[in-house]
Amino acid sequence: MYKFRFENIENTYPYEELIKVFLSPDEYMISGDMSDEDASVTYRFSGDRDGLKRAIYTDLRNITGKSPKWGILTGIRPVKLAGELFDSVNSIDSVKEIFRDKYLLHESKSSLVTEILEFQRKEAGKPEKNSISLYIGIPFCPTRCLYCSFTSNQVDDGEMERYLEALKKEIIYCGRMAEEQGRVIESVYFGGGTPTSLSASQLDSLLSCVDKSFDLSYIREYTVEAGRPDTITEEKLKVIKEHKVDRISINPQTTKEKTLEIIGRKHTIEDLYKAFEKAGKVGIETVNTDLIAGLPEETAGDFAKSIRDILKLGAENITLHTLAVKRASKLKDKDAHFNYRDEDLREIMLEDAHSILREYGYRPYYLYRQKHTSGNTENTGFCRDNKLSLYNVRIMEEAQSILALGAGGISKIYFPEENRLERVANVSNYEIYIGRIDEMIDRKDKKFFIWR
Repeated sequence: MYKFRFENIENTYPYEELIKVFLSPDEYMISGDMSDEDASVTYRFSGDRDGLKRAIYTDLRNITGKSPKWGILTGIRPVKLAGELFDSVNSIDSVKEIFRDKYLLHESKSSLVTEILEFQRKEAGKPEKNSISLYIGIPFCPTRCLYCSFTSNQVDDGEMERYLEALKKEIIYCGRMAEEQGRVIESVYFGGGTPTSLSASQLDSLLSCVDKSFDLSYIREYTVEAGRPDTITEEKLKVIKEHKVDRISINPQTTKEKTLEIIGRKHTIEDLYKAFEKAGKVGIETVNTDLIAGLPEETAGDFAKSIRDILKLGAENITLHTLAVKRASKLKDKDAHFNYRDEDLREIMLEDAHSILREYGYRPYYLYRQKHTSGNTENTGFCRDNKLSLYNVRIMEEAQSILALGAGGISKIYFPEENRLERVANVSNYEIYIGRIDEMIDRKDKKFFIWR
């Protein structure tokens, strides 16, 4: 048991997040009350947070023999940080030096981050001053996956109808307010859950409501997550296509049948192939596919095979996630230390996947990190033919307001003069959302639509 004593530090959370990269929770304790003699290490704050983190990193590297490639960075958005640094020093090489010397990043990570930054700025550009992105959440899935911590419910058709009635009320109000205030919709993203849990008629009604409520004439991207292959029908895809949706996600997470059973999926690999076939037949312009490195009982070979299988199907976007063991997931209850096992394997999986994707002409276009990620790695989106997801870029760079509707939606209003965001959250429970829909709308009126 390693004992860390922090002196003159009230909030130890940022430092504990770094300690967790090296040690599992049962391997250490933090206390300001123990004596120097009882403590394994004592840290005294002198006003330099990053300096203290570097000291912790160095000590734990010596203690454990680990050398995490993300250095002292524990935040979600390293590309955003790279952008802020570049705007200050105006040199990619200087940004890399800062990442190396101040944040202790390995060269492979700083090169990846700066490559993504340059690509984003070239292809996505900066958002227009009056533009916003629109997110609409559908909190329903056929089943709940082993690793899932999102708002996801298994309900009957009647419950979906009740939810849609409340959601449309929020859509109509917010559409009117956006028009009155001259907000331009740059991108629309239907997430979840699984939006294609809805029937074709429900999708048509909901998408029609969005069409009528918002001016979409300036839209650059329209995404509907069709995540579960077993929820995808040709009829639903035709509805989606008719409403000018140009991007969908088909997310098997793996192409290994046994793994699908372990994680609680009800679809087969044949369902996946059929979903891609239907998307091609209907003429969906861009298909994204999510895969997860580090799923239970998978090898590096299994993950590489999943990559190659998806390449054969022709997805224009491929997002490589690393399994994150979240507090609200079944996996956390089953194995609380899963993310500390086989850490090197996750890195091997991702390195192999990056090599394969680059070989086939894909390039990384966005990246983010999650807490409790297996192997302390990252999630990276790749695209072919410059078909990046604009919404994914915007949500990570945090330089545009995001209007989020539905249960669990967290709107973000951006203040460019101060380069900061304020969050306006909807309740996550869909039943409470329905019962308090007027309150959710009032929150938007008072806290989001403040351009008056």
